[in-house]
Amino acid sequence: QVQLVESGGGLVQPGGSLRLSCVASGSISNIYVMGWYRQPPGKQRELVASVAPGGRKNYLDSVKGRFTISRDNAKNTLYLQMNSLKPEDTAVYYCDAVIEGVGYYYYTDYWGQGTQVTVSS
Repeated sequence: QVQLVESGGGLVQPGGSLRLSCVASGSISNIYVMGWYRQPPGKQRELVASVAPGGRKNYLDSVKGRFTISRDNAKNTLYLQMNSLKPEDTAVYYCDAVIEGVGYYYYTDYWGQGTQVTVSS
């Protein structure tokens, strides 16, 4: 069984920084794309950033220049460094990873449980 566990959320003042982490564990053969999504209160979930195995990255326009996504393939870990945070960044942030399990020959989309990020003075 594969699990994704996020950490690093919390309350921060506008202009502050947070670093989210997501660790994938279990019987993992290969991890394809990894990404961060968020769901603001009363709104739909949206893709914040994603990173392919080769390192190609994609960002939501509103976070470009402020957020940086990275992954450590040796540790099966995904990060999101969030700087210059704004109140509109307040949301539950979810880790997502497309993973091939050991003994399986197809990829499955897995999600973490989510971590709350609140930007407020």
